[in-house]
Amino acid sequence: MAFTRAELESYAGRTIPDLVPDDLRLLFVGINPGLMSAATGLHFAFAGNRFYPALRVAGIIPDDAFTAADARPVLLEQGVGITNIVARASAGADELTQAELLEGRRLLDRFVQQHRPKVVAIAGITSYRSAFGRRTAVAGRQTETIGDASLWVVPNPSGLNAHETVDSLATAYRAAAVEAGVVQS
Repeated sequence: MAFTRAELESYAGRTIPDLVPDDLRLLFVGINPGLMSAATGLHFAFAGNRFYPALRVAGIIPDDAFTAADARPVLLEQGVGITNIVARASAGADELTQAELLEGRRLLDRFVQQHRPKVVAIAGITSYRSAFGRRTAVAGRQTETIGDASLWVVPNPSGLNAHETVDSLATAYRAAAVEAGVVQS
């Protein structure tokens, strides 16, 4: 699907449904939906986003799942869900306020309590630091939990996160998926 810039901008502020399987084992948490995600209703939908390529390399989805739409049924079957800290779509995460991030954290706690994943993986160290008040946190498995779920901070797959590669993303995503029982070590 091709959208003009004006068409994409018309999706600012919209929300998209969470992806929640019946047996949620691994929950990926983005910062907030981008405009392409809002336009398509699919998480991490921007063509330059490396989320799905990294999931393929990590062995979480098969090699023939090239798009967010292709991956959706496989993720549900695998027990992998996706939500966001902040529900409203924007052109960039820099448009979010600290108050939105803190409220998003509160809502995420409630979401995790309701759906009970084994592992929660926050995609992005900066959003984690802001929403969770952990200014010096580092990526990887955290000592704190969210409810009964272990908590990981994994790299943001956005192309703006240029120091990460598909392979480095895949390594981090796979580690969280192994703990969740989605893939074998």
